[in-house]
Amino acid sequence: MLKKFIERPVLSTVISIIIVILGLLGLTSLPITQYPDIAPPTISVSANYPGANAETILESVIIPLEEQINGVEGMTYLTSTATNSGTATIDVFLIRMSILI
Repeated sequence: MLKKFIERPVLSTVISIIIVILGLLGLTSLPITQYPDIAPPTISVSANYPGANAETILESVIIPLEEQINGVEGMTYLTSTATNSGTATIDVFLIRMSILI
């Protein structure tokens, strides 16, 4: 079988070109998901300060907590919210799982 390919280089070239074309057609037409959608690990910190407005919670609760949380190993970013009903939430998004003590 190998002797035919050695004796007929044009046949070998044509077969190789057909295989490459079929591979390119398959590559462009098949739906392939490289990475699945995975939510990053998050840590949520909640605090209640009854009777306080959003500005008071921001100054007395969120800013001190953010200063302590900032710089945790593996942290990408954090978001925080404060409401006029006396609740605060800080969400910390991590690259990988790490233990916070």
